[in-house]
Amino acid sequence: MLSAVALLMSVLVCSQARGKVIKIKDGDTVVVLLSDNTQQTLRLAEVDCPEDSQAFGKAARQFTAGQVFGKTVTFYKVGNDRYGRGVAGIFYDQDKYLSREIVRAGFGWWYFKASKNTELQKLQNEAKQKKLGLWADKNAVSPWEFRKAKKTKKSNAADKAKK
Repeated sequence: MLSAVALLMSVLVCSQARGKVIKIKDGDTVVVLLSDNTQQTLRLAEVDCPEDSQAFGKAARQFTAGQVFGKTVTFYKVGNDRYGRGVAGIFYDQDKYLSREIVRAGFGWWYFKASKNTELQKLQNEAKQKKLGLWADKNAVSPWEFRKAKKTKKSNAADKAKK
């Protein structure tokens, strides 16, 4: 555990940046304005929020906006996604970790495929138990399942159109 904290601290020190959140694209994607007046789109690390067209998608976006819009945040990039967005952990209001707050409030899933942070799993389980946010829907569908179903539906429609 101590070595994990030391590793996280070294990552934070090496690649830490600050910027003002100027746009909320969706529950897990924000745009920050950097000190050199460039903009950077950041996809939140360790969390996946409902799509805008999905149940609770707009609520997730509103939650994220309420937490960080207009604020100067500290972030550390852990990589880039397939769309070229930076994937980052975002901290605000001294030490709040945005991904943690989203999961705790029930507006996103712990993205276990890309995270080993089991604290987020525990917070997700608590939110689910309390029926917070999207967990009020007993048939909540994860964003990755939603996207997969949408892609399959689109593919099936294209196949039918070819016939």
